[in-house]
Amino acid sequence: MDDLDHRSLGPRLDLWHIQEDAPGMVFWHPRGHALYRVLENFIRGKMRRLGYAEVRTPQLLPLDLWMQSGHWEKFGAQMFALGEGERAMALKPMSCPCHVQIFNRNLRSWRELPLRYAEFGSCHRDEPSGALHGLMRTRGFEQDDAHVFCRADDVAGEVARFAALLSEVYAAFGFDAPEVSLSTRPQLRAGSDASWDWAEQALAEAARSCGLSYAIQPGEGAFYGPKLEFALRDRLGRSWQCGTVQLDSVLPERLGASYVAAHGARATPVLIHHAVLGSIGRFIAMLLEHHAGALPFWLSPDQVAVVPITRDQLDDALKLRELLFSAELRAVLSADGETLSRRIVAAHAASIPVVAVVGAREAAQGTVSLRERDGTTSVLTWDRAVSTLRERNRPPRGSVDRACGPDLD
Repeated sequence: MDDLDHRSLGPRLDLWHIQEDAPGMVFWHPRGHALYRVLENFIRGKMRRLGYAEVRTPQLLPLDLWMQSGHWEKFGAQMFALGEGERAMALKPMSCPCHVQIFNRNLRSWRELPLRYAEFGSCHRDEPSGALHGLMRTRGFEQDDAHVFCRADDVAGEVARFAALLSEVYAAFGFDAPEVSLSTRPQLRAGSDASWDWAEQALAEAARSCGLSYAIQPGEGAFYGPKLEFALRDRLGRSWQCGTVQLDSVLPERLGASYVAAHGARATPVLIHHAVLGSIGRFIAMLLEHHAGALPFWLSPDQVAVVPITRDQLDDALKLRELLFSAELRAVLSADGETLSRRIVAAHAASIPVVAVVGAREAAQGTVSLRERDGTTSVLTWDRAVSTLRERNRPPRGSVDRACGPDLD
C-alpha cells in the first residue's frame, strides 16, 4: 500500500482505524474526530448563512416508510433490516424521507417556501465486502444532506445558490473548479415521462443560467429524478465525484407532502436534494491524499505543538497553550522525556504545521520560536504569535465566479 494512500495515512497520523471484526465501520480517534468536526462546522456555518435549518432524524425507521418512498424496491438489498411484520424496521441509507416527515408535521403555506433543511445524517448501507475501501467506501457514514422544499419557479435560484456554495467551499479546500455532469433518467425509475421531461429540462436550464458547462451521463440519474454531479481532481489528476444536486417531483408526492398555494388549493412541492461534500469520511480521504497528509493549517487536527526545551519551562509552555486555546487554536503540549530534537521530529511526523519552542531565553523575554514544516523559524512575542496564528486559522477565500449566487461570507 502506498504511504500516501489514505489507508496508510489515517492510522499513521492516528486519525482513524477499521477493524477486521467490524468491516466498513470507522473508529475515529481524537485527532481524526477533530478534523471531522472542522469540516462539519465549516459546512454548518455556510449552510446557516444561506438559510438552512439544521435537523436531526432517526437512524432506525419503519420498513413501511422505505417501501412507500421506493427506496426498499431500489436499495433493499443494500439496507440493514430487522424485525418482522408491524415491527419491521430498517437503518436509513439516506435522509430524504425523514426530512419529508418533518415537512409534513405542519400545514405549510406557499409563503414559507423555499423551506431548507440540513442534516449531518448518519447512514448505513450493506456494501459488498469486496467494494469496501478505507474511508472511500464504508458501511456506516455521515453525509452533509440538505433538502429544499420549493415551487417550480424557485428551482433556478436554488440551484444557483448551491453552485455558488460549491465553488466557495471547494476553492477553500484547495481544489480547482469541479467538472460537472448531468445524469438523466435511468431505465428503472419512478414518475411519469412528462415529470422527467420537466425535471431534466429545468435542471439543465438552471445549470446553464449560472454558467455551468456539463457533460451528459445517460441513465445515471436517481430513481426519483435527474442530478448534477460535481467531480474534483486531486493533485495526482484523479477525479472524485463529490457534490450532487438532484431535482425530485416523485418523493414529495409518494410521501404526501403538500402546501397551500397562493390560490388556496393544495399543491405538491418540488424537492431539491443536495450535498456539498457527500460522505464526510470519503472527503477526508480525498483531502489526505490531495495534500499528502500535510493538511493546511486551518484544517490540521493539531495546529501547534508547544514544546518546552526543558522541564523548567513547563509552566510557561502550559500558559502559552492556554492562550492558544483561548484563541480557538488546536494546540498540544509535547513535554515528555524525549530530547527536543526528537519531539520536534515527532510533531512534524504527525503533520502538525507549527512547533512553538519555549526555552529559558524565550521564557525570560516573553517570546516563542515558531518552527514551520518547511524549516523556517520566527521569534515573536506571545501576543504576536497568537494573533498571527489566529489569522492563519481562517479558510482561504478562493477566487470564484459569483454569478451563480450570493457571496457566502
